[in-house]
Amino acid sequence: MGGRKNREGGKEGEETICAIIYQLTKNITAEQAKAGGFDAYYIDHTSGLWPTAAAGIPFNACEFQSKGDAITDLTEDLAAEQKARTTYDNLIRMIDDPEVLAPLKFLRQRELVHFQRFGEALEKIKDKLDAKNFYYFNPEFDKQFVK
Repeated sequence: MGGRKNREGGKEGEETICAIIYQLTKNITAEQAKAGGFDAYYIDHTSGLWPTAAAGIPFNACEFQSKGDAITDLTEDLAAEQKARTTYDNLIRMIDDPEVLAPLKFLRQRELVHFQRFGEALEKIKDKLDAKNFYYFNPEFDKQFVK
């Protein structure tokens, strides 16, 4: 449960974004890469896919957040969904290609649904803990308190 999503929208979102970038750059020439400000990426990866943040920071395992505590991890998941939604909002504002916008809008909508589901899960956990007035332990680890 929780914490397995990265800050930029999760594995499925990255795969979709990489597919869009591949479609947009698959026939790019070195001159086009340079003219479009894509030259540094092109030098390192040609048109190969290398997921990075907009600032150029490569994706790595540090993007995943998990503490093993349901409340902590679900709260992190909620934040990750909102961060991903904001990223999609920003992309949608900057892009006018309908073939790129359609999957971005789908991914944005999916972030909203994930946010709602994680919120519902968090409320269920909190309700169960409220019933016993417990908040002083990790419900994922201290199973003896959750019966």
